[in-house]
Amino acid sequence: MSEEEKKRIVLDIGGMHCATCAQTIEKRLPKLKGVIYATVNLAAEKAIIDYDPNVTDQKAIEDVISEVGYKVIHQNVTLKVSGMHCAACAQTIEKALNRKEGVYKATANFALETATVEFNSEQISLAGIKKVIRDVGYDVVEPEAGVEDAEQKERDNEIWSLKRRLILSTAATIPVVILSYWKFLPFNFPIDQYIPYIMFVLVTPVHFIVGHSFFLGAYKALRNRNPNMDVLVTIGTSAAYFYSVYVTFGGEGKLYYTTAVSLMTFLILGKLLEAVAKGRTSAAIRKLMGLRAKTARVVRDGKELEIPVEDVQVGDIVVVRPGEKIPVDGVVTDGYSGVDEKVITGESIPVEKKAGDTVVGATINKTGMLKFKATKVGADTVLAQIIKLVENALGSKAPIQRLVDVVSSYFVPAVLIIATASFLTWYLLGEGFIFALTVFIAVLIIACPCAMGLATPTAIMVGVGKGAENGVLIKSSEALETAHKLEAIVFDKTGTLTKGEPEVTDIIPAESQKGKFMTENELLQLAAIAEKNSEHPLGEAIVRRAMESQLEVVDPEFFNAIPGYGVEVKHQGKQVFLGNRKLMETNSIDIISLEDRMKTLEQEGKTAMLVAVEGKAAGLIAVADTLMEHSAEAVKTLQKMGLEVVMITGDNERTAKAIANQVGVNRVLADVLPGDKASEIKRLQDEGKTVAMVGDGINDAPALAQADIGIAVGSGTDVAMETGDIVLVKNDLRDVVISIQLSRATMNKIKQGLFWAFAYNTVLIPVAAGILYPFGILLDPVFAAAAMALSSVSVVTNASLLRRFKPKLENPN
Repeated sequence: MSEEEKKRIVLDIGGMHCATCAQTIEKRLPKLKGVIYATVNLAAEKAIIDYDPNVTDQKAIEDVISEVGYKVIHQNVTLKVSGMHCAACAQTIEKALNRKEGVYKATANFALETATVEFNSEQISLAGIKKVIRDVGYDVVEPEAGVEDAEQKERDNEIWSLKRRLILSTAATIPVVILSYWKFLPFNFPIDQYIPYIMFVLVTPVHFIVGHSFFLGAYKALRNRNPNMDVLVTIGTSAAYFYSVYVTFGGEGKLYYTTAVSLMTFLILGKLLEAVAKGRTSAAIRKLMGLRAKTARVVRDGKELEIPVEDVQVGDIVVVRPGEKIPVDGVVTDGYSGVDEKVITGESIPVEKKAGDTVVGATINKTGMLKFKATKVGADTVLAQIIKLVENALGSKAPIQRLVDVVSSYFVPAVLIIATASFLTWYLLGEGFIFALTVFIAVLIIACPCAMGLATPTAIMVGVGKGAENGVLIKSSEALETAHKLEAIVFDKTGTLTKGEPEVTDIIPAESQKGKFMTENELLQLAAIAEKNSEHPLGEAIVRRAMESQLEVVDPEFFNAIPGYGVEVKHQGKQVFLGNRKLMETNSIDIISLEDRMKTLEQEGKTAMLVAVEGKAAGLIAVADTLMEHSAEAVKTLQKMGLEVVMITGDNERTAKAIANQVGVNRVLADVLPGDKASEIKRLQDEGKTVAMVGDGINDAPALAQADIGIAVGSGTDVAMETGDIVLVKNDLRDVVISIQLSRATMNKIKQGLFWAFAYNTVLIPVAAGILYPFGILLDPVFAAAAMALSSVSVVTNASLLRRFKPKLENPN
C-alpha cells in the first residue's frame, strides 16, 4: 500500500521493565492483520506503529498490547467549560471531542460545567482539545495563578452577570406591565398612542442585551446541528418581540411586548436560581479543595522558612505547631501530638502521632509540635488523590444518564414539531393568528430539557461529595448507580471482618507412646522456622510469638508455599509440613490423635494448624483473630436493608461458622482457595444476584474485579489503589453501609428529579398546546416561562437536599 494510505500512531506504554518486554510487543504486533510496522522504545516507553486503517484500527492494536501484559497509557484531563446552558450543550461538546482522532472518550457534565477527556497526547494535545471546545462555541476557563478556586470565581462571575441582567430586565418589565394596563388605571394622561413606542424603547434593550446569551447559544446549537433549550427560547421570545415591532410600526394585531419582556425576566430569574442551587450542590467538592494548606514551614540550611505549599519538596523537614494544618504527607521524625484526621477519615477522635508515624496533609495538629519528613507532595498527597478520584467520578456518566441523553437529543426537535403543529392546527381551525401565536410561544417556552439534563449529574455530584466527607470514595457514577441494586454482599474474613492481626492461642504437641512428641517451645520454634518466609497473617503470628518467646528462628533449608494448604520445608534435613487437614491427607499423614482437640478449637472460632515431621503428626498450633470493631453492627444493618450477607474464607467450615455466628452472618463459603474466590463470586452472580465483594483490595483483587461492585476497605493513605469501585479510607465496616445507603439515597433523588422532569413536560406541553382550551383553559406564555424556570430550580434544589444525608445503623444487640 502507498505511504499516503497507511496510518501511524505513537502510543505510551506502561509496564515494561527490560528490553525483552519491548521485544515481546514488537514481535506480537506484526502478527495482527493490518499492522505493517511496529517498533518499541524502552527508554521513552513508546511504541510507533504503522497500520492499514482499512484492515485494523487503534483499539485492536491496544487490545493486543494488553493481551501480552502491558498497558497503553491514556492521558486524562478535566477542563472547566463556560457557556453551557443545557444538556444539549454538553452533548455538542461530547460529540465534537469524540470525533477527534486521539480522543478515546470524552464526557461533558452540564451540572459541573466540566469536560473530562481521555486522550493520546501523541495524537492530540491539550491545546488541541481546548480548540475543539472553543470551535463549537464554548470557552475553556483557564485557572489564574494565585487563585485558589477558579471554579468558584467563575461561578461568582456568572451569578453576578445574571443578577445584572435580571435587574435590567425587571426594570423594564415593571413599567411595560403598567403600560399594558394603562387604560384601566385612574390616570388622565393621554399617552395611549405613544404606549407602543415607549414599550418598544423599554423592551428592545432587554431583548438584545439580556437575551444575548440565549441567542448566541441558539446560534452555536444550530451551527452544530444539535438544537437545545436556547433555540426554543430564542424562537419563542423573538416571535413575541418581532410581531410586536411589526404591529408598532404599522401592522395590524395585538402587542406582545409584555409577554416578550416577562418571558426574558422569568427565564433569567430561573437561570440565576439554578446557578445558585448548582453552587450549593458542589459545596462538598469545593470544601475538599479548600482543605489544602496555603503555606508550609520548612527547615532549610538550619533555618525555618515559611514557603508556599507548592514549593515543598520530598525530603524537606516540615515543622508544624499546635493548631496548625499539616501541609503535606510525611513521616514524623521528632515530637509527639494528637492529630485530627477527620477531614480525611471522617473520624473525630485525634490520632496519636510520634516518631515513625505517618501524617497526612490537610489534617490538624492539635496539641504538641511535630517535625516530619515530607514523603508526598503536590498531586501525590492523599488529599490530592481523593480530589482526583472525586473529579474522575464526576467526569464519568451513569448508565441512567446515557438514556436521558438519548431522550434529550430528540426532545427539542420534537417540541419544535409540536409547537408548529399546534400553531397550524389552531390557525386552520379558525382561532386566528394571535391565538395560534400564543399557543406556539407557550409550547416553546414551557418545554424544559434542562430539568432532564440536570436530574442525574446534580444528584451524583452531591452524593459523591457526601461520600468523600465520610471517607467513602466512589470512583465512578456507574458504581454509585450499581450499588443501589445490590442483593448480596460478600465479606472476606481475614482483614475485613477480623482485624487481620491474629495471635497464637494454643500450642499442643502430639502424644506418643513415650510421651509428648516434643515440647511446646520446640513445636513453636519448628512452626516459626516453617513460616519464616511466609507472608500469610497466620504464619506471621507464629513467627511473632516465637520471637517474643526469644526462640531462634533460622531460615529453612527448603521452602515451598502451597496455596490453600500450607507450607512444606526442610529443616536439619527433615521434611516438615505445616498446614490444614488437606495438606496432611495429601501426604498420607495420620492426624486422628489430634482430631478431637482440633474440632474443639475450631468450634471456638480458632484456626488450628497441624505440624508434621518426617511423615508423623508432631502437634498443632491454634491462632485466633480479633473481630473488627462494629462488624456485627454493619452486618445486622445490611441484613435489615434486605441484603444477603456472605462470608468467604480459606478456613475450614467449623472455624468459619464460629466466626460467622459471632458477627451474625448466615451464609458461609469455607475452604475457598485464594484463587477460587472470584469463581465463588461468579457462582453467586449466576444465581441472578447483583453482588458486592468487600476485601482489602490487595489479596482480594480478582474477586473485587469479578464482583458487580468491589469495595476495598481500610486503604488508609493508599486511596488511589487500582482495585475496588468504592474505596473506604477507614477500617470501619459501617462505611460499607454508608456507601450503599448513600447510593440508594442518590438514586432516589435521581428518580425523583427525572420523574418530575418527564411528568412536567408530559403534562404541561399538551396544556400549552391548547388541549384544555375546549374547557376554557389556555396557558399564558408568561406563566409558561415561570413554570419552566421553576422546573429546573426544583430539580437542582431537590438534589441538593441530599446534603442532609445521615446513615442509619442498627444496634447489634
